[in-house]
Amino acid sequence: MHLFDRKKELISFLQEERDKNRTVGLVPTMGALHQGHISLVKKALLENDLVVVSIFVNPTQFDKKDDLDKYPRNLNQDIRILKDVSEKIIVFVPSVDEIYGSNIASKHYEFDGLDKVMEGEFREGHFNGVGTIVETFLRTVSPNKAYFGEKDFQQLQIIRKMAELRKLPFQIIGCPIEREPHGLAMSSRNERLSKPTRKEASFIYETLQTAKSKFGTESAQDIMDWVKEEFQKNPLFTLEYFQIADEDTLTPILKKQENKKYRAFIAVYADDVRLIDNLRLN
Repeated sequence: MHLFDRKKELISFLQEERDKNRTVGLVPTMGALHQGHISLVKKALLENDLVVVSIFVNPTQFDKKDDLDKYPRNLNQDIRILKDVSEKIIVFVPSVDEIYGSNIASKHYEFDGLDKVMEGEFREGHFNGVGTIVETFLRTVSPNKAYFGEKDFQQLQIIRKMAELRKLPFQIIGCPIEREPHGLAMSSRNERLSKPTRKEASFIYETLQTAKSKFGTESAQDIMDWVKEEFQKNPLFTLEYFQIADEDTLTPILKKQENKKYRAFIAVYADDVRLIDNLRLN
């Protein structure tokens, strides 16, 4: 395993590997690694000779300083986890100064409206921060393929759009959501939940599954109304939004069309921790 904290040194190392015709995968993370991350790393290892895992808590994608301050960090544990997976992993752990210098600010992107709904509506500037850091890592690593989880499905679509608009020649790979045994989507934020709440949070996935079963026979509006009522009856969770949208454009559904794929998106607060999830409906 190799560990780098400087872009210049990482770029030089990777160029030597490419000169040996070795392919490179990239898995960007914010650390606090769990099995969801590891599933991305393992897929990347299957499809590439080497895999770069970046660990960087990106300040420009947090709209609330408190959320940034509370984000779980355990670099030593993350490195131990990655060592157990493979020696072919290269860990990139830059400082904020290495990435941003003295100007901690996002670039501005036009994402063709993908950033205006759901997460974009509730987290101002979030996707500009995501685009900035992902573009930085893509340009630094120049991977053959980069891997992102579908739990952040809106983010995945925005990264694909950013790569298209910036004409970045890297393949963006979406990977299925990994779930805890009771259905809660794996997330670093889950560590901040109390044990009872974490167990009860299966309610989120169960609600999505029921929404999927209703999608074949009920209108989208009726399903959205039903979801809101279910959360109003559950005092443990506060629903921020539930939306059914076109999977490709993220446009909220008006009327179901046979040739389109739809996905349900949800954001919920539990123990003051914000959780997101999504599920394909058809």
